[in-house]
Amino acid sequence: LGMAAPAALQRSVVFPAGRHTASLIFLHGSGDTGQGARAWIKQILNQDMAFQHIKVIYPTAPTRPYTPMKGALSTVWFDRYKISNDCPEHTESIDSMCRRLTDLINDEIKNDIAKNRILIGGFSMGGGMAMHLAYRFHQDLAGVFALSSFLNKDSAVYQALKKNESVLPELFQCHGTADELVLYSWGEETNKMLKSLGVPTSLHTFPNLNHELSRTEIEKLKTWIVKKLPVEATN
Repeated sequence: LGMAAPAALQRSVVFPAGRHTASLIFLHGSGDTGQGARAWIKQILNQDMAFQHIKVIYPTAPTRPYTPMKGALSTVWFDRYKISNDCPEHTESIDSMCRRLTDLINDEIKNDIAKNRILIGGFSMGGGMAMHLAYRFHQDLAGVFALSSFLNKDSAVYQALKKNESVLPELFQCHGTADELVLYSWGEETNKMLKSLGVPTSLHTFPNLNHELSRTEIEKLKTWIVKKLPVEATN
């Protein structure tokens, strides 16, 4: 009982140019930071990914021992037994991070942003984390995006969706066919499984793209973001 609540996650924020009516949470890949993900996207676009009405939040994962790096400390959203879709998930670390990211969602709700005006997604492990957060705990979000990401074959996400009756947020997925770290087939399989469980999905394939982001992909993502979070008509 005497345990202090974990500190709020550090975050790098791109504020909207105009009135803030929607929010986007972008989760970085393993070993990166919020600042790093923002800088990477800025480098690709030659400017921040910014919007008139949407606040873009890049949180940083806390440092923890990471099994694929022989237990070395890394900024990862959760632990994995190995980088493969064919092993059990480290559910304990996934679930505790879902609680911490829920605090981040609640901060936006306290700022008068409706839940259906919040999008969540990310790159690689960040996209996997976003799918757990949205499809298991926050099915009323505006949408989810996963770039070069996957879920394990027996994912807790699939178990949760098997029991689900409600309308689910749309998933926007992108994956490079030349990805050597997270195989394209893992992304494709994740997409098929989610679709079979009632998630409205799209999968955008990028030929010859390795485990990275491309300009075309981010432009596509931006178009989808504005479709999901349109500027609200002022009364």
